[in-house]
Amino acid sequence: MNLSLAPRPLWTPGTERINSSPMTRFRQYINEIHGCDHGSYDDLLRWSIEERDSFWSSLWDFSGVLASQRGDQISVDGDSFAKVKWFPQARLNFAENLLRYNDDRTALVGLREDGTRRTVSYRELREEVAALASSLRELGIQPGDRIAAFMPNIIETVVGMLAAVSLGAVWTSCSPDFGLNAAQDRFGQVEPRVLLTTDGYFYNGKSFDSLERAGALKAAIKSIETVVVVPFVNEVPQLEAFDGFVNFDDFRLKHASAELVFEQLPFDHPLYILYSSGTTGVPKCIVHGAGGTLLQHQKEHLLHTELSRDDVLFYFTTCGWMMWNWLVSALATGCTLVLYDGSPFANDGDLLLDAIDDEGISVFGVSAKYIDAIDKAGKRPMERYELSSLKTIMSTGSPLSRHSFEWVYSNFKRDVCLSSVSGGTDIISCFVTGTPTLPVYSGEIQCVGLGMATEFWNDDGERVVGEKGELVCTRPFPSAPVCFWNDPDGQRYHRAYFDRFDNVWAHGDYGEINERGGCVIHGRSDAVLNPGGVRIGTAEIYRQVEKLDAIIDSVVIGQRYGDDERVVLFVVVREGLSLDEQLASDIRSVIRKNATPRHVPAVIVGVPDIPRTRSGKVVELAVKKVVHGELVKNTDALANPEALDYFRDVPELA
Repeated sequence: MNLSLAPRPLWTPGTERINSSPMTRFRQYINEIHGCDHGSYDDLLRWSIEERDSFWSSLWDFSGVLASQRGDQISVDGDSFAKVKWFPQARLNFAENLLRYNDDRTALVGLREDGTRRTVSYRELREEVAALASSLRELGIQPGDRIAAFMPNIIETVVGMLAAVSLGAVWTSCSPDFGLNAAQDRFGQVEPRVLLTTDGYFYNGKSFDSLERAGALKAAIKSIETVVVVPFVNEVPQLEAFDGFVNFDDFRLKHASAELVFEQLPFDHPLYILYSSGTTGVPKCIVHGAGGTLLQHQKEHLLHTELSRDDVLFYFTTCGWMMWNWLVSALATGCTLVLYDGSPFANDGDLLLDAIDDEGISVFGVSAKYIDAIDKAGKRPMERYELSSLKTIMSTGSPLSRHSFEWVYSNFKRDVCLSSVSGGTDIISCFVTGTPTLPVYSGEIQCVGLGMATEFWNDDGERVVGEKGELVCTRPFPSAPVCFWNDPDGQRYHRAYFDRFDNVWAHGDYGEINERGGCVIHGRSDAVLNPGGVRIGTAEIYRQVEKLDAIIDSVVIGQRYGDDERVVLFVVVREGLSLDEQLASDIRSVIRKNATPRHVPAVIVGVPDIPRTRSGKVVELAVKKVVHGELVKNTDALANPEALDYFRDVPELA
């Protein structure tokens, strides 16, 4: 190998950070108790996949899982995705593990767009959870009952979730900016007994009412018996006109001195119901178990993110995205969570950046889109902020481009671990992720997550390295869904992940892994372009387009054209500019130079806006349907459904 051609890392962890890392301590722990001689992350990863039972059992012990019973069995039918049972003898409670601390350290910081700030300690959090749980128990809530939240990302939402799952109820949520139909499509399928909502919410300097939609949800979903309303926009919401609505403060204060009781439940007892995006049909209701979610999140928080009681964790998310569930699980580490509700670009885009220094954030999590946006807004955080507390920046939601990787180290902070991660709602965690013990290379996710037998396969079902393929997981893992709701024979579940390869999880992502173990995600495999029979990931084109300052957003699709497919790129141009021949030429040139001629769009069209889901993901399939004159169902699942109109009957595509 010619070392002069080997890529150089953007960042390499120092010896002190590696030696003090929980990942290193865990590797040493495994070496000691199992008589291993693992000297590297690759060694540990290989062992965690080959000796799965030993790995997950050791992780249970290392992370200090609280349980009334664990049992000797780690897995039954462990080689079958359809039959596997993890820790079948265990009895535990998810909320008990998140509330293991009971002291005056800050548990939650709630920030709002208008600068309002509130905090609760771990002791106060337990007291609030105990009061609400007791009130829910008085309503007759039992294990397995569903509690739905139509809530912003605020402290009361976390209290509601912990109270619900302490009783063994199943928690499901979406953010209050969901339209009525989108919320009903989700909650209506799972028939909750209680709906938790605020009276309204704030976004981008405006307030919005939630009570009318909550009332319509109660009327449409007959299972809802009680709607508990958190005062948020108004100190005293006017609830008299709504049957079955109660004030949150009145509801829980009846039991202000209640004791907190944690129901001990099976490892796979349903914890959360999450939903697919729902842009191509009624959303799938994905049921996640308590034990698998807990173990997987403990692994990712303690080892891959190295969280401890001294850390302050922030992730920009709403309650309609799995990253909210991932975020709140970090309470089990005893760290402080910063919750933010509102626009990430409030205060000229500086509000979240201000919070890093103001709150002492050590792990700052955002979307790839946010990083690109503050780059194009001309922000240079390292020139304005101290950032001394910041040790890790995390990114997910879509692939992070090489340009954004390099921008972070040139303009955000040089000594920081940039962890791009990828997984999804389906597994409520990550297949490929970061670790502070490995270098960061431009455009690459650092590693495969421990215990995840993640590979990339070609169309013949063969593992490939250094080539593009379908992301698969070849062996079962604890955070796979327990089931889909209302799928008694498991056929929908099987079709979602196992139709392509027997007993191998096909995730629907298209990417590659290199000899170092670094990964690149090229986009969703169902959105892969196929001009002339050559497969191209959409992210390969986005990475090049994002280099142009004149372009602030884009979406690329394959359009049926004759007997083939052609690549069509839609772009949003910066205000004051237009998509003229020169800019179109620049776009084609940068794509041709940095990718291949096959990546160059046959057609480039300017549009005012790009449709996205409420978690910020571009909806390529919805755009493709509109271009081809097909119906897009459930547009309420989009943050800006009106943007789809820009893609109908486009003259350039005739």
